Amino acid sequence: MGGEAEAAHAAFKTTMNVRDIMTANPITVKSTQSLRAALEIMEDHEIHHLPVISQGGHLVGILSDRDCRQALDSPYIERDRWFRQDLVRSLQIRTIMSAAPIIVEPYTSASEAARLMLAHNIGCLPVMRSETLIGIITRSDILMAFMNIHRHYEGLIDTTTAQPLIPSNSNTDS
Repeated sequence: MGGEAEAAHAAFKTTMNVRDIMTANPITVKSTQSLRAALEIMEDHEIHHLPVISQGGHLVGILSDRDCRQALDSPYIERDRWFRQDLVRSLQIRTIMSAAPIIVEPYTSASEAARLMLAHNIGCLPVMRSETLIGIITRSDILMAFMNIHRHYEGLIDTTTAQPLIPSNSNTDS
């Protein structure tokens, strides 16, 4: 298992960047849309965060399921509860979103993105290239990357001896 395993191991030693694990071209909402429109999008696409865009196309905020629950004064977001409420039709996203979100760039390390999320108790970060939203990185993206790395390293360990399957760099002449 010499050359292939060593090459795979070397590839995993490089820094993982946000662009490697983000969701590209995320679904967005406009700041003037209703809470109902946002809830329908979240439910239809099974997502928990929506970047909020101004009429001019600039990122102005993030709407999370937590923001929605707080607006509805409910620990749950159940369609039966909000579907017919006048509040969800009249409340605009801009009044409940988290404005001026912390952002990252595509070449920010994934570990820095995770640190920012933990430090600020947030579940996602918009990914910007200059003034353009190009993606979103969420806790789920970070966890999936962790699982992939873990799976990779499990394949590099001999489970019967707990020894690496990759030979060390020691020079032993026979």
